[in-house]
Amino acid sequence: MSDRRPHTVGREPVHERFAEGFGTIRVLRLDPYADAWVVHAWVSEERASFWGMNGLTEDEVAEIYAHLDTLDTHHAYLLLRDDEPAGLLQTYEPEADRVGECYEVRPGDIGVHVLLAPAAADGPRPGWSSALLTAVTSYVLLGLDRDRVVVDPDLRNEKAIARFLRQGFEAGDVVVLPEIDLPDVQLPEKHAQLAFLSREVAFPG
Repeated sequence: MSDRRPHTVGREPVHERFAEGFGTIRVLRLDPYADAWVVHAWVSEERASFWGMNGLTEDEVAEIYAHLDTLDTHHAYLLLRDDEPAGLLQTYEPEADRVGECYEVRPGDIGVHVLLAPAAADGPRPGWSSALLTAVTSYVLLGLDRDRVVVDPDLRNEKAIARFLRQGFEAGDVVVLPEIDLPDVQLPEKHAQLAFLSREVAFPG
């Protein structure tokens, strides 16, 4: 991957946070075409099947994020640890997303989807996922001045659900997100575990 790292050079982060023991985590607006190589690699893995992009080509993944880039309600970001790609972040306005049909949206809510990069060759590092999620929540709650984050991990993704609960998220209802079948977006029905994190809980005081 390092041979393609220069695509992020010169791109100003919208947020950054130092994580003790891990380095600086930066949040960059995703470039749909320059970053398609790494996003395609991640969403093609079996562990990311609930993102609905298994089997797509790199060009098809780029087109999906190019479409997302035209929306005012949905945004995508590349997460870096120092200069290495570390994850994918998507934010959205819940009332403009299918999750908004499944719970009572409050003013100040923001939805997020997070996909962590695969562990390095030396294996996962304890505390890393928590550090990355802290950077994400600090961006959306403090940087974007929102009151509450909502997540909707696939009900089968027990590791992701446990990760959010350890981070301080409070479990909500188990819901069924309706299928979306539009020219630009196709998503199957999804059984999801809603969870919420308020700014007061994440960053007290």
